[in-house]
Amino acid sequence: MKWCLKSANQGYAEAQFNVGTFYDFAIGVKKDPVEAVKWYRKAAEQGLAKAQYNLGVCYYHGKGVKKDPAEVVKWLRKAAEQGLAIAQNDFGACYAKGYGVAKNDVEAVKWYRKAAEQGLAIAQNDLGVFYEKGYAGTKNEVEAVKWYRKAAEQGLAIAQFNLGNCYYFGRKGMRQDRNEAVRWWRKAAKQGNADAQHNLRQLNISW
Repeated sequence: MKWCLKSANQGYAEAQFNVGTFYDFAIGVKKDPVEAVKWYRKAAEQGLAKAQYNLGVCYYHGKGVKKDPAEVVKWLRKAAEQGLAIAQNDFGACYAKGYGVAKNDVEAVKWYRKAAEQGLAIAQNDLGVFYEKGYAGTKNEVEAVKWYRKAAEQGLAIAQFNLGNCYYFGRKGMRQDRNEAVRWWRKAAKQGNADAQHNLRQLNISW
């Protein structure tokens, strides 16, 4: 903290971001959300994507600053446009939910895909949902299974549950397979996914 602060005070963005995280998560200093926002903002205004993302998150949760959907969108957009995967996913979610921007499923898919193609599991699952449900005219069960599988293989419980459903009910391009469904539901259930646990109980199967 001592040396990061010296560097931060000289305007080094990476150090400013680090000081922000120290205050945000009480690393070596007392937790202080206001100070965290102050340092994130300094780094964000210099264009550091991860600082822009964290600042947007602060505005979303109202940590150290008043909740402000417009500011959330502003900072997530800046980080997303620099290619930060988690920012791309959350920016896509803003469009999917109509949070701070007009609801737009086409834009949501666009940003989910950018994050998913970088390997972000939650974005892969979200993209799978869009393909399965057909939001923005994207209905494609083969693509849904593809993205669920990528996320499930990374250990994401909700994707494991969704992939299990695909096996249980059958989806275009894949066989209906109860054993595979149970296998994926068990993986999700062991991580605490309540829906997977419910499905297994209905089948009188433990996890």
